[in-house]
Amino acid sequence: MSTRGELRRRRRAARRRYALGVTAAGAVALAVRLATVLGRPHLAPVGDAFYYHSAADLLVAGHGFIDPWYWYGHHRAVQTASWPPLFVFVLAMPAVVGAKSFFAQRVWCAVVGAAVVPLVAATGRRMAGPRAGLVAAFVAALYPNLWLSDGLGLSETLSPLLVAVVLLCAYRFWQAPGTARALALGAAVGVAALGRDEMALYLVVVALPLALLARLGWRRRLALAGLSALATVVVVAPWVGYNMSRFRDPTFISSGLGITLASANCATTYGGPLEGYWSVGCALDVPVDQHADQSVQAAQYQAHALDYVRHHAGRVGAVALARLGRAFGAFHPLEQVELDARLESRPYHWALVGLGSYYALGALAVGGAVVLRRRRVPVLPLVGVGLGVAVTVVVTFGQTRYRTPVEVVLVLGAAVAVDAVARRARPAAVPARQVAAGDQPSWPDLAAAIDALGLLDTVPAAGPGPVPVAALDTAPAGEAASRRAVLVR
Repeated sequence: MSTRGELRRRRRAARRRYALGVTAAGAVALAVRLATVLGRPHLAPVGDAFYYHSAADLLVAGHGFIDPWYWYGHHRAVQTASWPPLFVFVLAMPAVVGAKSFFAQRVWCAVVGAAVVPLVAATGRRMAGPRAGLVAAFVAALYPNLWLSDGLGLSETLSPLLVAVVLLCAYRFWQAPGTARALALGAAVGVAALGRDEMALYLVVVALPLALLARLGWRRRLALAGLSALATVVVVAPWVGYNMSRFRDPTFISSGLGITLASANCATTYGGPLEGYWSVGCALDVPVDQHADQSVQAAQYQAHALDYVRHHAGRVGAVALARLGRAFGAFHPLEQVELDARLESRPYHWALVGLGSYYALGALAVGGAVVLRRRRVPVLPLVGVGLGVAVTVVVTFGQTRYRTPVEVVLVLGAAVAVDAVARRARPAAVPARQVAAGDQPSWPDLAAAIDALGLLDTVPAAGPGPVPVAALDTAPAGEAASRRAVLVR
């Protein structure tokens, strides 16, 4: 067989083994998530979960987007936009075929949540190669902070998927800036905003900076930035238009900011055991017009909260730090785990495992960021996701599940770090010709276990396109420009 034919055969085999690895990680992810549901089959929806569960059933019943608390408490159809719509649509899918129970919706959330595995794998592969993609896939399958919300029926089920899609589109755009990829990135941000409205910030902290920093002429950069912004607007416009038609005051993706600010800016949350957190009692104490629509009520809640902030300006800085500390595990972390368990029904012991895993992945992710910088792979998209969470937390309040987008960043950063360690562990005597042919040496721990399955062989691509990451060490010095090809299709 010719050398070219042998390379094609090896490439096909490598793709099959990679697909097998991602499939195995996906199966593990689904099993873990289903186990969390089946382990607590009689869990009742509380708080946000009650809203999503009930709103989906009411939507399928033909009532539109109405407030479940008013409907079930007073049998009044009150229009609501307290939360973005995407997760309600997702939960409505099983309800359409009759699976309307909270248990059925939680099972569906387990299926949806497991879909993060191939997305994270594809993103990791594009950032640092197939080994990094596979490591990211298995870590995402097992990491508690990515699956705890799935079993609770919370919108953070979608957050990892949305973040992974945005990051995948961001790195695709960085690899080859162009019209189609700029539109895809902007559209991904728009869809993410419909899932969690704070993710609209990704347009400012991820999409636009990537376009403006592209190695193109300024006219082309501005055009691509404009296309990304346009795609985001087009995606969210129908929902915004719908809201504008049913509320008195302008309402965009959601009207929940007002009551959120009211629950987070009061005496209870500016000191004591709930500093930096929220309190439903604070929101209930705000005098609002109960007969006005939710857009008017949102403005009243917001005005009350901002008035409190103005009168307690001396505490704002300390409270902001407490919020950041709660979200990022640096301020009374064990107390925060207890609050999550009591108020959100998060399983306490698994939440502790998630906290320890978070610290470990955080340390690895720092190393991964250093590796990416040395390889001249941009960390801007990863930093942008973290910045979006930080801004959201400072403005509102700190809690563990608000950190969910950052968990995806940690998984990817840790995978890059493991991949880098694996490459350093490669025997120095491996010939460049053998590496280019796709033979991968062993590496310790998780990477060794995956390698034992024969999943990580890579071969050079023919013609223009990606170059195997392992082959970069053998590239001639004059080919520094080709190192951007570390991204793999």
